[in-house]
Amino acid sequence: MSDFSSLPLNAALRPGLDALGYTSMTPVQADALPVILAGRDLIAQAPTGSGKTAAFGLGLLNKLDPSVSRTQALVLCPTRELADQVGAQLRKLATGIANLKLSVLTGGIALDPQIASLQAHDPVVVVGTPGRVQELARKRFLNLGQVRTFVLDEADRMLDMGFAEPIAELAGRTHAQRQSLLFSATFPEEIRELARELFNDPVEVTVDGNEHAPAITELFCEAEPAVKQKALAGLLLKYTPESAVVFCNTRKDVDEVARSLQEFGFSALALHGELEQRDREEVLVRLSNRSCNVLVASDVAARGLDVEELAAVINYELPTDTESYRHRIGRTGRAGATGLAISLVAAREKPRAQALEVLAGEPLNWQKTPLATARPAQLPQAAMVTLRIDGGKTDKLRAGDILGALTGEAGLSGKAIGKIVIQPTRSYVAIAREQVGRALAKLEAGKIKGKRFRVRKL
Repeated sequence: MSDFSSLPLNAALRPGLDALGYTSMTPVQADALPVILAGRDLIAQAPTGSGKTAAFGLGLLNKLDPSVSRTQALVLCPTRELADQVGAQLRKLATGIANLKLSVLTGGIALDPQIASLQAHDPVVVVGTPGRVQELARKRFLNLGQVRTFVLDEADRMLDMGFAEPIAELAGRTHAQRQSLLFSATFPEEIRELARELFNDPVEVTVDGNEHAPAITELFCEAEPAVKQKALAGLLLKYTPESAVVFCNTRKDVDEVARSLQEFGFSALALHGELEQRDREEVLVRLSNRSCNVLVASDVAARGLDVEELAAVINYELPTDTESYRHRIGRTGRAGATGLAISLVAAREKPRAQALEVLAGEPLNWQKTPLATARPAQLPQAAMVTLRIDGGKTDKLRAGDILGALTGEAGLSGKAIGKIVIQPTRSYVAIAREQVGRALAKLEAGKIKGKRFRVRKL
C-alpha cells in the first residue's frame, strides 16, 4: 500500500493532495497513516524531510467534525519558523475543506492580534509553540477542551528547549479521549518517558532515513582548529554550493566563522539564539530566497530551519552524537535532489568520526583538505538580492501587489523576481542580482498599490 488512494480518507482531502501533487506515500506516511486513521496513539521516529507533516496533517484533518465549532486539533512545534511551515502545509492539504479556520500561535510577535482573532472565532486547528499556546490557554482566550488530536512535532527539540512542562500542561487541557501523535528525528529516553506519561498504548514506527533519504555525498576532511577557517573557505571555493549551512557547536564559533567568511568575501550570515526575532527572520528569508550563500548556525538556532534545495551542509565541528549528525545533514538532498555534507575533523574529534563509521558500516570518505590563503579575485555570488519593503499585511499588501509594481511600472521580467514574503509590517522580495539596482530605484520613485513605501536593499 503506497498510494494515497488506498487510504480511507475523506473526499474533501483529495483537492489538497492533488494541489500538492501527492500520489505515492513516503515510508513514514505508509507506516503512520493507517495507524493514525485507526485512531491509535503513535510515536514515530523519522528524519527531517521525510513527509511527517502530511502524515499527521491528513490524520488530524480527516478526523475533524464540522458540527463542532471549537478547537479540535493542536500541533506543537519547537520554533515559530517550523510552526509557520506546518501551518502553511496544513492549509494546502485543507484546500477542499470549507470555512476551516487554522491559527498559527507563536511567540516573537504581538499577542493582541492573536487574542483578537481568538475572540472573533475559535480556530478549528491550532499550530503553535508551547510557550505562546500555554499563555493563551492560561488567559482563557484559547479553549482546548475539545481537542481530540494532539500532535508533538520535532518533540526531541522541544524537550531540548525546556518545553516538557508546557507540553504536559497543554496535554492536560485537551479532551480525555484525545489521540496523541509524536514525531521526532531522534528517540532519547526523555521521549519515551514523555510517551509513558501522556500516551495511551502508542504504536511505535521507526523509519530509517536510508530508505527514502537520500543521495547525500558525505566527505570528511582533517583540520585542526587553527586552520579550520581557512579550510572552510577552501571547501566553499572548491565545491561552490549555491547555498550552504555551516554548523558550529558554540555561539562563539558561529560569530567568528561568519566574520571569517565575510573577510574572505562570502555573503555569510550568522544565526544564533541572541538575535532579535526580526533579525532572525531576515536571515532566514535571505537564505531561503537565494540571496545569501552561506548561513553559519548552531543546532539550537537552526531548529525549524527548512530551506528547499539546500545544496550543502558543512560541519565546522562534528556534533557529539550520531543522531545530531544525521539530523544536520538531512537538511540537504531532499525531494530527490542530490546533497553534499562535509565535515571538518580535528584530532580530538576522531572518536566521533569513528562512531559514524561504525554506524555506516563502511569506511568514511576522507578527502584532502583545501586551504584558502587569501580573498580570491572572484567569488561565487548569490543569485538574488533581497529588498525590504516597510509595509506588509497590516497595510493590506499582497504578493501580487509587489509583483505588479515590479513587472508593471518598473518593467522587470517575471524571471528576475524571486520569492516574495509578506509579514505583518514588512515584506521581502528577491531580485536577480543584475536587476536589483533598477528594481530599487523604481520602487523608491514609484508606488505600490497607490502608496509609497520605504524600500532598502539588505
